[in-house]
Amino acid sequence: MLNITKQVEQVQGVVSDSITDALLYSPVPLVLKGFCQSWPIVKAGLASNEEAADYLRSVYSGDPVIASLGAPDIKGRVFYNEDFTGFNVANSRVDLNLVLDKILEQQSSASPATMYVGSTDAHRWFPKLVEDNDFNITNAIPIVSLWIGNQSRIAAHYDFPTNVACNVVGNRRFTLFPPDQISNLYPGPIEFAPGGQEISLVDFENPDFKKYPRFEQAIENALVAELAPGDALILPSMWWHHVEGLAPLNVLVTHWWRDTPSVYGRPNNALSMAIMAIRSLPKEQRMAWKHIFDHYIFAEELDQHNHIPEQVKGKLNLPLDTNMARQLRAELLNKLKR
Repeated sequence: MLNITKQVEQVQGVVSDSITDALLYSPVPLVLKGFCQSWPIVKAGLASNEEAADYLRSVYSGDPVIASLGAPDIKGRVFYNEDFTGFNVANSRVDLNLVLDKILEQQSSASPATMYVGSTDAHRWFPKLVEDNDFNITNAIPIVSLWIGNQSRIAAHYDFPTNVACNVVGNRRFTLFPPDQISNLYPGPIEFAPGGQEISLVDFENPDFKKYPRFEQAIENALVAELAPGDALILPSMWWHHVEGLAPLNVLVTHWWRDTPSVYGRPNNALSMAIMAIRSLPKEQRMAWKHIFDHYIFAEELDQHNHIPEQVKGKLNLPLDTNMARQLRAELLNKLKR
């Protein structure tokens, strides 16, 4: 375990009916103590792992889930294999009841096999769970997902959507880093990662500071959040997070939503375009484009375009008009076909 002394700030007495936009859109992570402690699934988990499993079985649709199975020697770390040609877990579509049976069978084992069911849409696989528990957290329509497993370690990564992560069964530890720590976290391949999103290659259980020396700087900027059953974490967009399931059975419910219309597209697409069009340019040209991007995209205040008459600002208007966004998408698609 890393020696991180800075804890995420805790907020007491907040439930879904009293959560404010100031909390939901906090620029830094926050722990909401006891946020979902009244949920039936939390109460079942506090009674026993068996009751938690029975509750999940009672609300499960029966459709196969995608489960990851790893040998005991990976010690819960979902990662690449040794030569990065694949992963250290095998994925298959299985009945959730079989996964729960296996987790319960191993709950007393000192070295269990890793059993992990990643992001699983609650409305499709657990519709009764959505009805039973208060998921009305935002004015947006969040993507609600369940994460189920035994002791697991999910490598540090970031997500574009904002997230309210509700820890409903077991205990979890989130180790968090602000977005500016990306270089100190040594992210791996963009196209090929265990969860589809690039991850830090550093083993947080046993970091190799000779191989990853800047990771020590990341630790200096890290925060840690220890979540008990019923706690929630507000996780701002783009914050890196390493997630550990600490109990023999852990269940997390995430709520993801974005702050802009989906017609704007995913920022990852812009990154891919820039990699294709800019990254291989000579240094002088890359630096020139950096200035252009800073001017139009990354300036802290985007009011430097006020010298342009409003009626001809076009794509520089804020917020971007959705009709203009659709026009830009069509233009890009046409250009990519050439």
